[in-house]
Amino acid sequence: MTTTTAPPRRNPFTDTLIVMGRELRPVASDPFSIVVGMIQPLFFLLLFGPLVAATAAPNQESPWAWFVPGILVMTSLFGTAATGSNLQYDMQGGSHERLLVTPLTRSALFIGRSLKAFVPIVIQAVVIVLVMIPFGFRPSIPGGAIGLLLVGILAVGIGSLSYALAIAVRKQDWMFWTIQQTLLFPLMILSGMLLPLDDGPPWIRVLSQFNPLTHVVNAERDLFAGHLATWNVGSGFLAAIATAILGFVLGLRALQSSTS
Repeated sequence: MTTTTAPPRRNPFTDTLIVMGRELRPVASDPFSIVVGMIQPLFFLLLFGPLVAATAAPNQESPWAWFVPGILVMTSLFGTAATGSNLQYDMQGGSHERLLVTPLTRSALFIGRSLKAFVPIVIQAVVIVLVMIPFGFRPSIPGGAIGLLLVGILAVGIGSLSYALAIAVRKQDWMFWTIQQTLLFPLMILSGMLLPLDDGPPWIRVLSQFNPLTHVVNAERDLFAGHLATWNVGSGFLAAIATAILGFVLGLRALQSSTS
């Protein structure tokens, strides 16, 4: 009589770190990719920022204290909203299927890929903050550190939603860009990251409250100003964490249905 032994149980945490490390390897070998992700936010800072500074009241605090935190959230949004396209290339090239037949747990394959977004976005945010200091931006050090953590959590959430979308529309890859572009700019405008919404029409202010980016932007402004224990900060972290959880849930369900 022959007996078969069951394969050893995998540790999802260890598998997640393995996948995350695999996804970060190309970033480490090609740091220029981090610079590319900063081009659009830097253009907004250089071209749109002076207009904000010119319209600020003389007795108002530095307009950069209002504008730079919004740009950090924009960096997180633009830097991760399109990352699902990388997964599409992997699915088309067959590398995604090869990973699926490895002993790695399925949840780790998705979560590890999503967590990868944290590192490059935080690095980009640090560079943007350092670039803006000579222009008069004076961030709170403890608040700024917490703000960078918040930007990273948001990046994980948006990235996971992008991957979930890529898996869901894997048979119609053109749908990815249609949905992504349809949602990207309304979310950006309704967050108040570029223009204040306080004097906008009531319907815009109402819609903005349903936008998680609005709460993250408000939290970033409070944190970089040194206000750590505010309602905005709590709402911002809640919105970012909820976005990440939603992305994980939808992504894991999409992955399960695509392989069942």
